[in-house]
Amino acid sequence: MRSAHHAETVRHAEAELMARLPEGTLMRRAAAGLAAVCAELLGRVYGARVVLLVGSGDNGGDALYAGALLARRGAGVSAVLLASGRTHPGGLTALTRAGGRVADDPFEVLATADLVLDGITGIGGRGGLRPDAVPLARAARGSDAVVVAVDLPSGTEADSGEVRGEALRADATVTFGTYKPGLLIDPAHTYAGTVRLVDIGLGPYLPDPPPLEALQHQDVARLLPEPSGESDKYRRGVVGIVAGSARYPGAAVLAVAGALRGGAGAVRYVGHAADAVIARFPEALVHTGPPARAGRVQAWVVGPGLGDDPDVVREVLESGVPVLVDADGLRPLDPAAVRDRGAPTLLTPHAGEAAALLGVSRGRVEAARLASVRELAARFGATVLLKGSTTLVASPDGSVPVRVNPMGTPWLATAGSGDVLSGLAGSLLAAGLGAADAGAVAAYLHGLAARDAAGRGVPVTSFEVAEAVGGAWVRVHG
Repeated sequence: MRSAHHAETVRHAEAELMARLPEGTLMRRAAAGLAAVCAELLGRVYGARVVLLVGSGDNGGDALYAGALLARRGAGVSAVLLASGRTHPGGLTALTRAGGRVADDPFEVLATADLVLDGITGIGGRGGLRPDAVPLARAARGSDAVVVAVDLPSGTEADSGEVRGEALRADATVTFGTYKPGLLIDPAHTYAGTVRLVDIGLGPYLPDPPPLEALQHQDVARLLPEPSGESDKYRRGVVGIVAGSARYPGAAVLAVAGALRGGAGAVRYVGHAADAVIARFPEALVHTGPPARAGRVQAWVVGPGLGDDPDVVREVLESGVPVLVDADGLRPLDPAAVRDRGAPTLLTPHAGEAAALLGVSRGRVEAARLASVRELAARFGATVLLKGSTTLVASPDGSVPVRVNPMGTPWLATAGSGDVLSGLAGSLLAAGLGAADAGAVAAYLHGLAARDAAGRGVPVTSFEVAEAVGGAWVRVHG
């Protein structure tokens, strides 16, 4: 599990740990880990040209101490001081004693650098880079150097993942003690490059559970239901799917495909695409409706390709089992009706649908993904899976950490992808997973399947992704 903590939590943990250590120990631990990653990226340290972009905070100090370690190994290290009167004094002394220097012409050293360390701003930064830092950031990014961010790319926001101005895009980020939410959530995530975590001993001082986490392979394996010798179709879970229309019959086929490949014991399909569903999946149990007469289910999925049918959405919400609402089902959604349900509800909007539910622009949702998913979950009293470049899953009361999917891939940006995800998540709800776990596990398997299907760089369809879910399941279970 990758855990992420907010900036203020990290500061408190650092203060507790520093009170138990000799002065400067924590910064030297961070600098040692940072220098080790830089050396690895350089390949050959001796003779390498390293430029430090040094701000006024502790990030600048980390960069200076790391630069001193690299200078001792024979690198030519130049520091560009963006706040010369407030530069970390111990770090600057260590650098100059190791043979490093303060650059006379920042743009000259950046033009020939092999590696640039971004220590301009740290986890407390807000609102993008200051105007005086922008030309230096552009020069660093325009050079041939590898750019390594110290703790967080400068100009991105640690707690929210927002980027409200110009930021320095890194090739790699070395973060200390714990991940920060902005390193895992777009748009800031795209600025971080490859993220490396350096353990500096904060673990015992950080709260558990964290506010945000990303499931890893072993976490998904632990949560993923697996049939036993005593299993039958009801124990494995029967999921009902209300999807498709005369205009969009394919949405029904894709949702059923996701559910069957997701391990459902049986799928009961209700809707106007029964012929298309049964032609592709003869094992599906089809019914013309209404949903209440379709037979026993342990969870419902409603909405993919459904068209305008608020009555059927309302009927499904009145059932006493977990319900996933997607796509067209989200349009007529009444927050009070969702909040009043006694069983779990999982909403799966993309950014445009989330914007409509919140009454804001799509751009606002995409710029503030974490705030948006939390607001939706609170407003509807439901678990919300916000699809996108980084898919987020938030519970209504915050009792479960927000889950961020680490397996997102651009190959999922194709028509019908969300329909497959809905069926897959619905099968996990029917198998007994809680809404947050079902959403997070489904998103992980969905991304893994897409990566597998497009393994050689060949574009894939959503149906091919659905077919690959079974293989992703096997990979997770080993």
